[in-house]
Amino acid sequence: MSPSESTPYEEVYRANGRLHADIIRGFLEAAGFNVLLYQESAGAVYGLTVGPLGEVRVLVPAEQAPEARALLAAMDRGDAPALNNNDTNLDESASDLESFH
Repeated sequence: MSPSESTPYEEVYRANGRLHADIIRGFLEAAGFNVLLYQESAGAVYGLTVGPLGEVRVLVPAEQAPEARALLAAMDRGDAPALNNNDTNLDESASDLESFH
């Protein structure tokens, strides 16, 4: 689903700066949400990360907002589910990387 003017979006999070917003966007997109970011243009141009100009609003379609808020609340509590469906064993991945040395 691509964003359109007819799709109402709701704010589900306010991030401090673009980097923080990109991390939240990636987290939500990995869970299947459509995400838009909005920041005042002056804040984006000057790379501000604090105050009203540094805030980045994270938006999702209105019908996805309750579920997105619940997922973000779980993340804040440290209860967020694993979103990576790969069955990759981290120990195996680390040993594979060691073979490149």
